[in-house]
Amino acid sequence: MKLLHTSDWHLGRAFHRVNMLGAQADFVSHLVTTVREHAVDAVVVSGDVYDRAVPPLAAVELFDNTLHRLADLGVPTVMISGNHDSARRLGVGAGLIDRAGIHLRTEPSACGTPVVIPDAFGDVAFYGLPYLEPALVKAEFGVEKAGHEAVLAAAMERVRADLATRASGTRSVVLAHAFVTGGEASDSERDITVGGVAAVPAGVFGGVDYVALGHLHGSQTITGRVRYSGSPLPYSFSEADHRKSMWLVDLDADGTVGAARVDCPVPRELARIRGALEDLLDDPELVRHEEAWVEATLTDPVRPADPMARLTERFPHTLSLVFDPERSPDDPDVSYARRLAGRSDQEIADDFVAHVRGAGPDDDEQTVLQEAFDAVRADAVVREVTP
Repeated sequence: MKLLHTSDWHLGRAFHRVNMLGAQADFVSHLVTTVREHAVDAVVVSGDVYDRAVPPLAAVELFDNTLHRLADLGVPTVMISGNHDSARRLGVGAGLIDRAGIHLRTEPSACGTPVVIPDAFGDVAFYGLPYLEPALVKAEFGVEKAGHEAVLAAAMERVRADLATRASGTRSVVLAHAFVTGGEASDSERDITVGGVAAVPAGVFGGVDYVALGHLHGSQTITGRVRYSGSPLPYSFSEADHRKSMWLVDLDADGTVGAARVDCPVPRELARIRGALEDLLDDPELVRHEEAWVEATLTDPVRPADPMARLTERFPHTLSLVFDPERSPDDPDVSYARRLAGRSDQEIADDFVAHVRGAGPDDDEQTVLQEAFDAVRADAVVREVTP
């Protein structure tokens, strides 16, 4: 069976101030063309179809158009909800849409109920694991402590239990939206840290033939059977070095997996340039970036006059301007944000406690702080997904 694995469309999202809806429509057309030209047997979309729980109307219209085009191809499509989606909204009409061959899997309770698609060698069972927010699904899966590894492990137990009841030789595909150990993050994914831990080991997904992951925006291979497709378009300058693509997966009769990347159309290249303003304006090596979307980091010790206006004369598509003056590490003017770069909320809170009272939090206090961070995150998720 030939599968096309994609994820993280983020319909409705902009790139800085650039509306990406046209580029997203171009991607959908590319997806449809790829399915037709490569004789794809099934499409899997591993979450974050939309960029937010209540997407703009234009994004909803594009999604509706996409569903119609996929249904017209007569190729089954399996989709799950991601942490940016409202599972309840995305899943509206799922029962009816099933009849058109578009299978929306947004309910955690249905993790062990697959979409079964046959080919010449037998059945392939597709199990959709939508994004599982630990605090919200803890009771559903009967886990004592809310955490990503615990709830995903419980969901996979249901998958393996169902798979054990099926005919010998049934192959299996799992769609999941999670941060798996070994994956490389970018700046454009929303933090899903719970209890100080976001990543789950790839071993959680043992016992199935292919795991189609979503959440991280860079295409990457965790193991030969566990892969991220990445987002089809860039959504932050941290993705400047990404090659945007989908995975074309061949699932053989015995469950052997072969995979090749299919490049996605990118509307404009991304470039990150750094240096003093006059150097950036004069450097002949930067000619190749003059038509790119540019993030410029200025290192001038004193902020120059009208930097954006001057930059856009040479780089008309400059979207982001960052000031990072070159100073010695012990310079008192080094910015607060710079000192916090790369530190977690928990580490920042620990440092604050130590600064205020002269000693950092003990183990019990650290637990209280982390529970407070998790409660705020969970409340934000509830408010976002509740109509």
